[in-house]
Amino acid sequence: MDSDAQSFDEIKENLSRRHVCTPDEFADNCAYVILAGGFSQKTAKKIHAKIMAHIAENGADFDAMMGLFANKNKINAICKIWTGRADLCRAYYELETTDARLAYLAKLPHIGKITANHLARNLGEDVVKYDIWIQRLGVLFAGNAALSAKIDNGNLDADVRRACDDMFASLCVATGLPRGYIDVVLWKACQQKLISMDACLQ
Repeated sequence: MDSDAQSFDEIKENLSRRHVCTPDEFADNCAYVILAGGFSQKTAKKIHAKIMAHIAENGADFDAMMGLFANKNKINAICKIWTGRADLCRAYYELETTDARLAYLAKLPHIGKITANHLARNLGEDVVKYDIWIQRLGVLFAGNAALSAKIDNGNLDADVRRACDDMFASLCVATGLPRGYIDVVLWKACQQKLISMDACLQ
C-alpha cells in the first residue's frame, strides 16, 4: 500500500539509517509537505510531481509555477526554500538534537509546528505527526473520554500529546518498530478506514 511521499519500506529504512539529504532533496521534501497540507495524499503527489518537474527544467519561477498550482502562499514558500536550499539544508544538519531540528523546520516558510513533524519524519527523524487521527487514537488508548474535548489539529494539547506518546511507547515496545514508522502505519490505517474513527470518537 502506498504511504505518504515515500513507501513504507523507504520510511522504515530511513528511520533506521537516516539518509542525509542533498540540498535538492531537502527542498523537495519541504515542497511535498507544504503541498500536502489540506489535500489528499494522491492529489498532493500529483501536484508535487508537476511542481518539481517544472523546477528541474526551469528553476523556481514563481509566475510559471502559479500557472501549475494557484496558491500564492505555498508557491512563494517553495520558491524561497528552493532558492535558499543550500544554506537551509546545511543549517538543518548542523543542529545536534531532534528538538533543535524540529524548531528549525517549524520556522521555514509555510511549515509550522505540526507540519514540521511531518517534514522531520520524512527527513529521517523518529518523530510523530500529531494529526487529528493520531490525537483521536491517543485519546482512545488513554481511555479518558474527557480528553476528547481537547483534541485540536491546530493547537496540540499537552494532555493529548502525553496520551499519544504513551500509545507510541507501548506500540514501540510491542512491535520493536520506530514510532515514526508506527505513526505512518496508523495514519494510513485511518485513511483507509481499517481503523474506525467512530470508535475513536466515542
